[in-house]
Amino acid sequence: MRRTLDRAPDRMCLRPNVRAMDIKDHIRHVPDFPKPGILFYDISTLLAHAGAWRETVRQLADTIAPTHPDILVGIESRGFLVAAPLALALGCGFVMVRKHGKLPGPTVPYTYDLEYGSDTIEIQTDAIRPGQRVVVLDDLLATGGTLNAAIDLCRKVGGEVVAAACIIELNFLGGRQRIDVPVHSIVSYDE
Repeated sequence: MRRTLDRAPDRMCLRPNVRAMDIKDHIRHVPDFPKPGILFYDISTLLAHAGAWRETVRQLADTIAPTHPDILVGIESRGFLVAAPLALALGCGFVMVRKHGKLPGPTVPYTYDLEYGSDTIEIQTDAIRPGQRVVVLDDLLATGGTLNAAIDLCRKVGGEVVAAACIIELNFLGGRQRIDVPVHSIVSYDE
């Protein structure tokens, strides 16, 4: 693996150059988390590897740039980690969709059904101006329930949702088929 020298104001570090095929290698699989029978795809190991994280953001930027977004919307909480650096890379704004009661000021709620119950997410009323081009981001696409809710919420406040994106897509859960905008992912798993 080739390394390049990176100079920061107060330190120097070596960072590896990462190829596209290496991204999956930096995602840890944690069995039986958060409960037995669940395989958790942990992006904290990806975030900890500067080269792999930089490459992930670059790939997402290359994929999303052609949609010409005005605003990137990150879904609480790991979606923030994806959307914020991507917004900087693309030169557009970043907006948070959070769980009920977590945003200050006036908000617009959206309640959606889960497998066993319901949940409510919110966005600040002035976060998206009517007609702004929006891309909704999260770390992972599974069944599509939360992503669909965030898309509907953005539309409710007047946004034109042009795409959705994530780092990881679990193809075997069929979430993409439930989303009515183009979906972009960097890494996918078929089982």
